[in-house]
Amino acid sequence: MFNAKDISRVETIIEKINLILEIVEESSGIVAALSDPKLKRPAILMHLVAMAEQFEKLKNDSAFELLSHFDREDLKGSYDIRNFVAHDYEGINLPIIEMVIREKLPHIKKCAEIIVN
Repeated sequence: MFNAKDISRVETIIEKINLILEIVEESSGIVAALSDPKLKRPAILMHLVAMAEQFEKLKNDSAFELLSHFDREDLKGSYDIRNFVAHDYEGINLPIIEMVIREKLPHIKKCAEIIVN
């Protein structure tokens, strides 16, 4: 149904989410992970950026049928986070990132796993 390149991009999204969740688990929680400005917070933010870039590549490749499996608000939020990280790193609202990790990533991961399977 979907081409191999698109599926590979969705697999990368799952991988990035899993890495974020591993960082959170190793830190004993989201707040603790985001409180580490040296390693864990930058790693989480870069994984979120990489995830957004995969969504952008899918959009640019006109993989609209595949993208339709994801909530539009989640996709927009992903792009917004990418822009904040790229253009206003010091101004990032960490409670929003916490909410994304807690509430949005599990849903995005579930949708991505359905596509891959």
